[in-house]
Amino acid sequence: MTDFTAHAAATTLGAAAPATPVGPGLLGFLVVAAIGVALYFLVKSMNRQMSKIEVPHEADLDKPGHAETPGSTPRADGSH
Repeated sequence: MTDFTAHAAATTLGAAAPATPVGPGLLGFLVVAAIGVALYFLVKSMNRQMSKIEVPHEADLDKPGHAETPGSTPRADGSH
């Protein structure tokens, strides 16, 4: 053993560990709670944004002469 490991082993074995339990405490709870609240509002916002998206139904696409959606560019083969 090197001098450092011998010294570390001797001090670790001879010293008693503190009897106080160590846990996340109040700060850990508050951090997890804040992440949960932020996640709730993010999912709520995502659902609101997803509901704004207009997806055409297949029945609407099969109709001849249906109006093109704004911003769509026709392809060379005539499909959308």
